[in-house]
Amino acid sequence: MLTGRQVGHSTQQRLVHRQSLSRANAPEAVEELSVDGGKIRLRTAKGKPCEWRDYKAIKLHQQVIAASFRDNQGLIDWTNQQPLAECVRCLGDGHDGVWNIVALLGTSTQRQEVLDWYHLMENLAKVDLSYTRFIDLKGVVQA
Repeated sequence: MLTGRQVGHSTQQRLVHRQSLSRANAPEAVEELSVDGGKIRLRTAKGKPCEWRDYKAIKLHQQVIAASFRDNQGLIDWTNQQPLAECVRCLGDGHDGVWNIVALLGTSTQRQEVLDWYHLMENLAKVDLSYTRFIDLKGVVQA
């Protein structure tokens, strides 16, 4: 489009498949990361229902992001090959699929697992604990 020349879709596909796209590596020690997942919609033949598939992504804060489609183990292996700090804060949304991945990152003594604020507040509401009481408990825990 930019050059004004038309290129067929099969030529474009061949060019894409010739490329070797490796994941980037973190240039310095990873102290924080977040893991999340989502759904992508796959187009299907006309008249057939679309299909939804899960993906997972890991962001090594201030450094690199990687995502995988049906390859959680590849994402875990890639993360464990990065230079992880002595203490790595792992942020997640509370979904089992996310924590199953976090559980395999680094070592249990290295990880500090943190539930994101939105999901913390969402789950706190289920506990039937007033916000004032939460503030009081927060002070007690930190003291």
